[in-house]
Amino acid sequence: MSPDPETNPVSSPPSSPPPSFVKQAMRNMVRKGSKSLFHFGLTAAGFLGFIVLVAWLGRPTLPS
Repeated sequence: MSPDPETNPVSSPPSSPPPSFVKQAMRNMVRKGSKSLFHFGLTAAGFLGFIVLVAWLGRPTLPS
């Protein structure tokens, strides 16, 4: 009978855990440089534009 690989305590040594998503995102931002900053700027401008549009459409009307 061969031993079950799941119950064998002398299997492969524990590998390091995969890097977190935050570390991967920061590494990608550093590697891509200005492209990442450009996309961040577009996202920020789009979000601010959306907030201003919603505020303008939802403004209260005062009786005259």
